Amino acid sequence: MTVLKKENIVLGADVKTKEEAIQLAGRILVERGYVEESYIDKMFEREALTSTYMGNFVAIPHGTEEAKKLVKQAGLSIVQVPNGVDFGGGNIVKVLIGIAGKDNEHLEILSKVAIVCSEEENIQKMIKATTEDEILSLLNEVE
Repeated sequence: MTVLKKENIVLGADVKTKEEAIQLAGRILVERGYVEESYIDKMFEREALTSTYMGNFVAIPHGTEEAKKLVKQAGLSIVQVPNGVDFGGGNIVKVLIGIAGKDNEHLEILSKVAIVCSEEENIQKMIKATTEDEILSLLNEVE
């Protein structure tokens, strides 16, 4: 099973709250078989500890350290929110990248995602993408 596939990407999501956004990012991981259902709760616990907002319109919601046992397989979900969703403190998120990593895989995945997201041009491409393939081609380094 690949870390990121077309079915893991939702374009044009219309979410009103960061909770809805995190729920959607987590739901994709559950439905695609990467994580147990309770992983979503751990994503909310992680968010409560400290925001997963990264700047540049990006948030990277993921589970707590103890949530790793709920991960069946490393995976990513991408949720594009063109109108943005407030992650608190006026931080607007337009791209959520949900991460599930087994063992220490998530650190490797996070670093690869961070490299892609460090280029503002790449973020803009993700925000404006009209097909899943556009996002896949930007993140194909993450495999």
